[in-house]
Amino acid sequence: MMKRFCFLTFFCFQTVIAQKEIKHIVYFETDKYSIPETEMHRLLLFLDDIESIDIQKISIYGFCDDRGSYSYNMNLSQNRANTIKQVFTNKEFDNSLISNTDGKGELLLKIIKDNHVDKIRGLNRKVEIIVFPVFPARKNNFNSQRLEDILNGDLIVGEKILLENLLFERGYSYLIPESRVLLSTIAKILKKRKDIHFTIQGHVCCTNGERDAIDGRTKKRNLSQARAKYIYEYLLRKGVSSRRMKYIGMKRKFPLGGPQRLDRRVELLVTKVGS
Repeated sequence: MMKRFCFLTFFCFQTVIAQKEIKHIVYFETDKYSIPETEMHRLLLFLDDIESIDIQKISIYGFCDDRGSYSYNMNLSQNRANTIKQVFTNKEFDNSLISNTDGKGELLLKIIKDNHVDKIRGLNRKVEIIVFPVFPARKNNFNSQRLEDILNGDLIVGEKILLENLLFERGYSYLIPESRVLLSTIAKILKKRKDIHFTIQGHVCCTNGERDAIDGRTKKRNLSQARAKYIYEYLLRKGVSSRRMKYIGMKRKFPLGGPQRLDRRVELLVTKVGS
């Protein structure tokens, strides 16, 4: 009985931890809503940290210090929240996950000592980000052998092959480290399959509507095409003939509807079978 009780206690504790929200604060300069360089660096590290988390929703709240009129502070705090939301969008976070982007205006000054006023005001010029993970997290039932069997099997014109787990860094056109070994395996198979022609289709997550995302390296809004081109050039270097393949960016026309990282992907559309 005691063992069962201990197990239940441990399980409940783990459940609470798993559901606990993740918080981050971005600080701003007086009367500014552009993100200081050091704070941008911290924010990008935070986005990297939550990269692998299955997110339920994100709340963003902007604040100001007590200087300025009510209307001025409400507007400034909203602009700060909007600035943070734009960073999330540029880094391929789904806007539908952001449930709140609210300016809360000023935080009242709580003075302990007069020489603490500037420090406290500095801490009040901020945006609070709260990330709520999905619990339990949705599973990615990827099977590399299944993909290899599909590529080695009988293919037909018009068939679309999802290259599962061939996933890209958020906001960029290069792969996450875990996907590079898989790409090498895919290249070896496609080099041997001289009987098929295909188009590499690049996809992004998570822009407004069907727009393409911005490539973090070039700053151009063509990230889906850049991802397809990355795969194309890799296959070319590995000996796959350019006569057998093309590449195209699909923007955000075909989201999968699961964890957002799975939309940062490429697919192969079979366009010809046979010599």
